[in-house]
Amino acid sequence: MSTLNKVMLIGNLGDDVKMHYFEGGNCVGRFPIATSETYTSKQTGERITNTEWHNIVVRNKAAEICEKYLKKGDKIYVEGRIKSRQWQGEDGNTRYSIEIQVQDFTFLSPKSDVAGQQQQQQASNASQGVDPTPQQQSDANDDLPF
Repeated sequence: MSTLNKVMLIGNLGDDVKMHYFEGGNCVGRFPIATSETYTSKQTGERITNTEWHNIVVRNKAAEICEKYLKKGDKIYVEGRIKSRQWQGEDGNTRYSIEIQVQDFTFLSPKSDVAGQQQQQQASNASQGVDPTPQQQSDANDDLPF
């Protein structure tokens, strides 16, 4: 039987994207996003909001796109998988971290110009490793009568 490790989140950035570059040109971008749920308590009648923080990791070209176009507070959709890590802290204690390794993302904060929409499409293509074909680029210029 197969297993599945898939996460889909829509949330707001809690900080700007932090980049880390490696030898050979690879890079990693990290940023937190917050997801919230709000409900009304049956006992007190007050509205309660629970916020969950997620550590997001993007790599290479997708990381560079995120760094360029995202800022604290922006809304984003991310899709990826859960990855846990452990390491020894400076104090000798074992530390644990759970991250979302991003495989796809979409910017959801509204942008006022068409260039922003084109950049969002390029970001989505880059995260999937897809280059836009001439057919995709020319569809917007078709003058079909129907």
